[in-house]
Amino acid sequence: MLEHFLKSKIIKCMCLSISVSMTGCSLFYDKEVEYETVFPQVFPVIKAIGYAPISSQPGATDEERVLMAMRASKLDAYRELAEQVYGQNLNGTQTLGSLVLNNSELTASVNGVIQGAEVVKAYSVGEDTYVTEMLLDMGVVQDLYISIAKPQRVKNVVYY
Repeated sequence: MLEHFLKSKIIKCMCLSISVSMTGCSLFYDKEVEYETVFPQVFPVIKAIGYAPISSQPGATDEERVLMAMRASKLDAYRELAEQVYGQNLNGTQTLGSLVLNNSELTASVNGVIQGAEVVKAYSVGEDTYVTEMLLDMGVVQDLYISIAKPQRVKNVVYY
């Protein structure tokens, strides 16, 4: 009797494990997923302005200082674009001694990659400041991204 009971349990366990294993495999192979590329409906255009003082730039001549200020103002405009796209990382600390504020420090940083920005205008203001105006069309950024990453979403699922 015990032998018959054990054989019955073993057969039931084997049938259950076979059916689970066959069903488990079919979960992975019973459908085909078709993807399509996702596009936003509106692309914003971001504007940034960078500034740089001419007189404080390194260089032996005034022309070299102007060229360095041109570069610095362009980098400042890129930094502003990165702030608008990625945001700023802020870290602050304060120390108290006898319930009096001894030291307060705030640091800000930005990190990101800006592609597709264009210089709209570069000019000097007054005698000592150089300005660069830049635009970042997010439609151009999207085109660059799609050419590299090929983002997709589920378009259609066919079950077998």
